[in-house]
Amino acid sequence: MKPFPLSPRETHGDDDTRTGRLLDAADVAFEREQTTPLGEHFEAVVMEGLLTDRSVPVYPPAGHTFPRRD
Repeated sequence: MKPFPLSPRETHGDDDTRTGRLLDAADVAFEREQTTPLGEHFEAVVMEGLLTDRSVPVYPPAGHTFPRRD
């Protein structure tokens, strides 16, 4: 599986910078300890999505109806 290609105007440095900002924001968002099982599960799902290095092979994933990328 290959990740989605960068746009012609975006460099790998731009992508790395954006990824760093996203991970920093997630750290701030989850600084406080989750107090419910639902909160813990939500945090786990979000962090899994942020830290995975795999792309979805088919867009949109099965069951979703948002527009397709061509």
